Amino acid sequence: MKRARDFGLVCGSLPPGPLNAITDVPGVRVGHRTLVDGDVRTGFTALVPHEGDLFREKLPAAVEVINGFGKSCGLIQVEELGQLETPILLGNTLSVGTGFEALVRRALAANPDIGRETGTVNPVVMECNDGWLSDIRALALTVDDAHAALDAAVSGMVPEGAVGAGAGMSAFGFKGGIATASRLLTLDGRDYTLGVLVLANFGRAGDLVLPDGRRPEVPKLRKSDFASVDAPERGSVIIVLATDIPLESRQLKRIARRCGAGLAKLGAFWGNGSGDIALAFSTAARIAHHETADLLPRMVLNENRIDLPFRAAADATQEAVLNALLAAPRTRGRDGHMRPSLADVLGG
Repeated sequence: MKRARDFGLVCGSLPPGPLNAITDVPGVRVGHRTLVDGDVRTGFTALVPHEGDLFREKLPAAVEVINGFGKSCGLIQVEELGQLETPILLGNTLSVGTGFEALVRRALAANPDIGRETGTVNPVVMECNDGWLSDIRALALTVDDAHAALDAAVSGMVPEGAVGAGAGMSAFGFKGGIATASRLLTLDGRDYTLGVLVLANFGRAGDLVLPDGRRPEVPKLRKSDFASVDAPERGSVIIVLATDIPLESRQLKRIARRCGAGLAKLGAFWGNGSGDIALAFSTAARIAHHETADLLPRMVLNENRIDLPFRAAADATQEAVLNALLAAPRTRGRDGHMRPSLADVLGG
């Protein structure tokens, strides 16, 4: 699996974590379920923020909608309450309801009081449209596929490229997909980690800018493959940011906003038809569902030090997108549509 640093492409000056992945954040796990069958190139990717029951032990979280052309679920409540209470599922646009059902069924099985003695649950599912390479009308993803992605979640290195939700994605005219990156930060003499996972399905062909300033040209192997090159930007990108830095939801939203700077460095301008969303959470503190205290102690980052995670978010986002483009192989999908690999263009 090729990554940006294999090509000498480094984003920023902060050091990466040991795996250069969102799973460098302790407790965070990622799993994939990939479907490749006939004209179908799709899947689910699951991100599990900690090993416990997220409904019982919620995490501070926030959402930044960079451009809101999307069909995700759960984001309104995350924005209002500043809390995450389920794992996160990523899939294609028409699988959001399927992911919703899977997360609800898991939460109900683990918490018999949901909908009885306590409230309901807020599942978070986000999406990109993989319809260029996959038959999205097939509605191929099932609840069992979502459960399989959740069950496959591990804390080690994350498979990248055309896997899971990234199986049918495109970015900047190349084969897109899913990938990750991380950065290490030192605060008060202690090391912390900030990691991102991206589902890259955005950017117009010809707009991509590499960290060294090059603008790789998309090979036009067949005219019909690139009939949409000059079309309006109608892709999407989902960014999930995790960190063990103690942060409140307002600070997480500010940091999530800086993921957009990483996209801009790549040449993206967040077109009218692009769904560009960042969701951020911190694992540093857990919020008990049945908390009884009136007042709660909180340790949070000094706002005068927030530039450091700002930079980490931008740089890790930029590198994660490049990792997605470089890990994904040349792919032919629905109706013979094709996307070339950036790694092939760069000689990898």
